[in-house]
Amino acid sequence: MSSPYLDHHLALLAHLRSILVALGEAEQVPEESHALFLERFDELLTLLPQEPEQSLYLGQDLMCQVIHRYPQIAHLVPRDLLWFFGGDCLHFMPDEEITLFQALDERRYEAEQNDEPFDWEREKQFLAIPQESAKH
Repeated sequence: MSSPYLDHHLALLAHLRSILVALGEAEQVPEESHALFLERFDELLTLLPQEPEQSLYLGQDLMCQVIHRYPQIAHLVPRDLLWFFGGDCLHFMPDEEITLFQALDERRYEAEQNDEPFDWEREKQFLAIPQESAKH
């Protein structure tokens, strides 16, 4: 049950996992608990493509744990993942960012309803341009 939207987020999770592995290799975290955390992260990577809806709670839990357990890399957590998993993850997003992602989801839903292609990254850049222009 793969989709470009799901594939995008799986790629972001894989990237985040590589950051977590590097953090462990740099010996910046307790090894045993870190290894157990990576096992749960791998479980999410396995389950998400098979059961996307059922995996959302695990994803929320893991994203929140990344921010709490590894504050030194919290800024590297892709914002898309916080939005994708939702729930408690939204507490780590400012209102302006939530508004941007809501608009993105509305555009994605509209494109799906019309059987049109939707490029998440391109649309995100397009929606962010007016906000950035207004700040300057």
